[in-house]
Amino acid sequence: MNIITMASRKGGAGKSTLTAHLAAFSQQAGHRCVVIDADPQGSLTLWHSLRADGNPALRNAARGVDRALASAMVEGYQWAFIDTAASMWVVALEAIRAATFVLIPARPGFFDLNAVRETVATARERNKPYAVVLNAAPVKREDKEAPAVTQSRMFFDKLGIPVWSGQVSQRAGYVLTLAAGASVCEVTPESTATSEIARLWSAVERSVAAINEARPGTGVTHGQAA
Repeated sequence: MNIITMASRKGGAGKSTLTAHLAAFSQQAGHRCVVIDADPQGSLTLWHSLRADGNPALRNAARGVDRALASAMVEGYQWAFIDTAASMWVVALEAIRAATFVLIPARPGFFDLNAVRETVATARERNKPYAVVLNAAPVKREDKEAPAVTQSRMFFDKLGIPVWSGQVSQRAGYVLTLAAGASVCEVTPESTATSEIARLWSAVERSVAAINEARPGTGVTHGQAA
């Protein structure tokens, strides 16, 4: 089972939002998916309660991330997406330890960028492949990144931290569709918002494929640019 852990020491980075949209996109692409809510705030649980078909499946991590993953594995799920909380770092550590790949959302701002360092250090200590996703970024104008996004990439480049080449922009659709128990790929499949999630999912799939291919050998590198 491929396990994607969404982690960040900074609250409000958009972990729950990205988890929901990625899991819904993966489910719609034909994969058997489960989302694991390891955040006491229960945002994913609320979203899931509004979904008519109950997919992707939901598991709560109140009794531990490892237990929820073991149950999902027995049930034959292909992908697990774990949402963690900045305030419950012990639980997040468990989710990072179990991860195939760690995604670290970061808004392009000074506080968010600096907060990434601790999450990166944790992933590196556990030899877990990871990448930063620039989230809630200013919308591109004439296909050009905003100065804040460019500056963010330079910041991470100096630290040797891998960053996904795309971005998830600040769009109302991401929030509005979740409030209806849906996702952008289900409500507006031809939208730019869906295209951004599709690109991120494609990058995650490629990274996980490379990780799995490398496993029989000497291991994978600490960072993995999605």
